[in-house]
Amino acid sequence: MKNSRQSIEKFKAGHFEKGMNYKYFVPSNINHFWVWEDGTINALLEKAYVKLGELNSYARLVPSTDLYIQLHVTKEAVESSKIEGTRTQIDEALLPEDEIQPERRSDWIEVNNYVRALYGAVRQLDKLPLSSRLLCQAHKILMNGVRGNNKLPGEYRTSQNWIGGATLSEAVFIPPAAHYVHPLIGDLENFLHNDDVEVPALIRIGIAHYQYETIHPFLDGNGRIGRLLIPLFLISTGILKKPLLYLSVYFEKNRSLYYENLRRVSERNELVNWLKFFLTGVIETATNGAKTLDAVLELKVGLEKEILTDIGRRQASGQKLLEHLFHNPVINIKKVEEVCQLSTKAANDLVRIFEERKWLVQENSSVRFRWFVFEPYISLFK
Repeated sequence: MKNSRQSIEKFKAGHFEKGMNYKYFVPSNINHFWVWEDGTINALLEKAYVKLGELNSYARLVPSTDLYIQLHVTKEAVESSKIEGTRTQIDEALLPEDEIQPERRSDWIEVNNYVRALYGAVRQLDKLPLSSRLLCQAHKILMNGVRGNNKLPGEYRTSQNWIGGATLSEAVFIPPAAHYVHPLIGDLENFLHNDDVEVPALIRIGIAHYQYETIHPFLDGNGRIGRLLIPLFLISTGILKKPLLYLSVYFEKNRSLYYENLRRVSERNELVNWLKFFLTGVIETATNGAKTLDAVLELKVGLEKEILTDIGRRQASGQKLLEHLFHNPVINIKKVEEVCQLSTKAANDLVRIFEERKWLVQENSSVRFRWFVFEPYISLFK
């Protein structure tokens, strides 16, 4: 029934149906008015909203919110892709593609596709609601030119998929049959936008993330799109002003618990425990995000003082370079010349001073075309 009341404690997650030689899980619809009795959820919700408010406040103070977001998005991409088996580090992900070793280039593309997909989706939120269409566009970007790009990028699956194991008979979990995907996604989308039910946004997105991962609507890339859904929803509701919250680090750190809590909803209807795990992740991630923003502010003040007292006649050029690095943490000599209006020799001398203080670290092995990373800043995100 439309807008019916659904107890989180009494939720029946779904049922199994028989396929050819296997059983697949069909999740129940989630577009309900949700209620609960467990007081711990209320306590976690209250703390989570406080921490998200602090994160928003800190974001107004940092020298470049865009760089902070870029590095957090890159970290999110690295961690989210790590869950999927991709191995790329943050500083490596920031380099141009032609500086990446050929054997590592496919991993680099996967991480940068994730960054592009998230940025593209955030921009689209100005024109489109958070919708199936927007997620499919993000999926198309995500899968462009990488493993799985032959598996219907940007389109929902039309065949059965599975999780774990080499075949359906060995699968750990089998999502609903393909003909259920569109109606289930439609119900999820309606739930995200249903103003007739009063459900706290964090409860709404916590349930929606579980449901999305259970539907597994694409043939590949479901985990990354499911994790991308979280910051997109929080921005679309105005809870976050910018994409500052990324749970992939928390999910990766607690990988076995993450999958176990998702599975236990489907197998044992334990939605309460999943939501506690999810809200704990929001609190922990927002707290760490605010600490990182505070560390960025301290770093800027500290380095500005050092430049004023420690690099002599190159002080003015040093200040220009430092300001640039707080907006663009990867640089080469040519860019230093341009930013600081220096000759090649003077630019090399300035970079050497920054290297001696470990403010810049050469990232690639080239002698002629050297790339440097702003290590004190980037290390805050490692």
